[in-house]
Amino acid sequence: MKRAPSIEVGATPRQPLGMSPARFLRDYWQKRPLLIRGGFPTFGKAIAPDDLAGLACEEAALSRIVLHDAQRDRYTLHNGPFAESDFAKLPKTHWTLLVQDVDKWDMDVAALLDAFAFIPSWRVDDVMLSYATDGGGVGAHVDQYDVFLVQGIGQRHWRISTDPRAPKDFRADAELKLLRKFVATHDWVLEPGDALYLPPGVPHEGTAIGECTTFSVGMRAPSQAELLLDFSEFLAEPLGEEQRLSDPDLLPVRNIGEIDAAAISRVRAAMPHFSSVDNVTIARWFGCFITRYRSAQIAVSPQRPLSPAQLAKRLPSARLLRNPFSRFSWTRLGRGALLFVAGESHACSISLAQALCARRELEGASLARLGGQETLATLVNGGHLRLL
Repeated sequence: MKRAPSIEVGATPRQPLGMSPARFLRDYWQKRPLLIRGGFPTFGKAIAPDDLAGLACEEAALSRIVLHDAQRDRYTLHNGPFAESDFAKLPKTHWTLLVQDVDKWDMDVAALLDAFAFIPSWRVDDVMLSYATDGGGVGAHVDQYDVFLVQGIGQRHWRISTDPRAPKDFRADAELKLLRKFVATHDWVLEPGDALYLPPGVPHEGTAIGECTTFSVGMRAPSQAELLLDFSEFLAEPLGEEQRLSDPDLLPVRNIGEIDAAAISRVRAAMPHFSSVDNVTIARWFGCFITRYRSAQIAVSPQRPLSPAQLAKRLPSARLLRNPFSRFSWTRLGRGALLFVAGESHACSISLAQALCARRELEGASLARLGGQETLATLVNGGHLRLL
C-alpha cells in the first residue's frame, strides 16, 4: 500500500516549499494540507503593524476588526475604514485586524507572490495581512479556495481537521461564517517564516500567541454559479430582440397548461449557444471574466491621454509600472495573442502579452522593440500602466 505524502516538511533555500513545485502540485495542490517549516524567512517584517493600521484607515482599503469575547466565545465584526481613535479603544488582547489586497498597496508585500510564480497569476487573488494580539483569531471556519498562511512576526497556533466527515454547518450567533462544531486532527505552532497550505474545504482555526502577523495568500476560485451567470450574459449580449422562442410546428394541445416534451425540445433549440461554443469564445470570455473577478478598485485614467505616437517617443527612455489593481493575463489566438486587462481584451503579439504579464515593472526600451504602441497607449490612457 502506497504511503500518503507527509503533512509536514522542512524547506531549503533552493526549495521554499520543501520540494519541487511539480511535486507540490502533484501531491498536495487541492488534495491535502501541508505544513512548511522555514520556507519564507525574509517576509516577517515586510510591513510593520503600525503601517498596517494606517492602511486600515484609508477609505479605499478593505479592512475588518474581529473581537473575541473568550469567556462567552462570541465574535464581533467591525468593518473599516477606521480612525486612529478606534485602535485606542481596543482591548489589550483577543482582537484581530484584517486588511485585504495589501500586495496592491505595498511592494515589499507584493514580492511575496514571486515565491508562487509556479501558479498561474490569474489564479492568485491577493495577500491579506492580519495582525492579532494575544488570543486573537477569527474562529474555526472553512475557506472555499486554496490559501497559503505564511507566518510573519510572532507565533500562531493553528488547528486543522482532515476528517472528511467533519460537520460544516455554521453557528447562528455570529456575523462571520463560523463552524458550529470543530474537532482538530492536527495542531501546530507556526514560527516566523513557516507556512501552512490548505486546500479548499479544510476546517481550520488560528489563534495568536502574543502579538503576531500572518500573510494569507489566497486564490481566486469562482463558483460554478458565478461562471455560468457571467458566461450566459456574455453569450446573450450580441443577441437581438428578434431572436426568440418560436413554435411553427405547434399542434393543438390535449392538456392546457402542460409543458410537454415538444415544448422542452423547442426551449432547448432556442438555447443552442452552450452546446456549440468553441474554445476561442470560451477563452475570450474567461480572460475578461477572471481579470475582472473580485477586483477591489477601478483604474483611474491620467488627466492627459497620450497618442500612440507620443508614447512611442517617450517609451525608449521610460519605465512602466503596472497598476497593482489591474489584473493581466493572456491567451494565444492564432499566431498572436489576446491580452486581458481588467475585464477588457486587446489583440497583440505573443511577445508583448508575455512581457506585460511577466513583471510588475517594465523597461520601456524593451517594450518599444516589441511594437504594439496602440495597445500600450490604450493601457496607459486607461490607467492600467503608468509611465515613470
